[in-house]
Amino acid sequence: MTQTAIGWGLKAVGALIVFLIGVWIAGRMRATVFSAVRRAPNLDETLAKFFGSIVYWLVFAFVVIAVLSMFGIQTTGLAALIGAAGLAIGLALQGTLSHVASGVMLLAFRPFRVGDYIEAGGKAGTVKSINLFTTELATPDNVQNIVPNGDIFSGPITNYSGYDTRRVDFSVGIGYDADIDQAMEVLRGEIDKDNRVMADPEPLLVVGELGDSSVNLTIRVWCQRPDYWGLKFDLSKAFKQALDRENITIPFPTRTLHVETMAKPN
Repeated sequence: MTQTAIGWGLKAVGALIVFLIGVWIAGRMRATVFSAVRRAPNLDETLAKFFGSIVYWLVFAFVVIAVLSMFGIQTTGLAALIGAAGLAIGLALQGTLSHVASGVMLLAFRPFRVGDYIEAGGKAGTVKSINLFTTELATPDNVQNIVPNGDIFSGPITNYSGYDTRRVDFSVGIGYDADIDQAMEVLRGEIDKDNRVMADPEPLLVVGELGDSSVNLTIRVWCQRPDYWGLKFDLSKAFKQALDRENITIPFPTRTLHVETMAKPN
């Protein structure tokens, strides 16, 4: 009995030492993976923590199996049981795991970043956070939308903040009796006054369409992305006021109605 107790005691001490060393190694490997992924320029800190946790729990599982084998426990069946349980859990969480995989892809490839205004997964808004399961969007009127990553990554993603510059389009209608060259000169003057309009690419001002009741002038100017909405609102107002000063009317849609009088039967 004494020899048996000593043998089990030595095994317990050895198992404890192996366990502690294994946990230390798992922690060191997690920190190493975290630091390596974090140094990558295009990878997010959330992704670094995710990969670090995976490495930690894989090493921890091997350590537990090694400790159990030191006590003579057959770990082959245990490994098979863990594998079967993992498969069952994976099938049960198939949808959730797809969102995790999509989150990893979003964090790795970065089609958008926090602060960008995007349209994806049937929702549009400013990106507030990107997690492994979901992405949080805030609409312009500050309504929170939580969108599953699988819905975002499986469909088209429109990133309105993807480039530094944007084009602002206008369509201004003038009457058919108006002087087109005069109207274009007036509008060009308003464009040149605004220093937010970029010189390159050069602004475009052309006759875009001969409409039913108006001659539609197409205007396209480029600006820095943060100036988009301010420039659109201000120029829309400036165009209207400038045309009014020159007595150039912006016609309303009109419809001509012909009424025929039928003779009464005798």
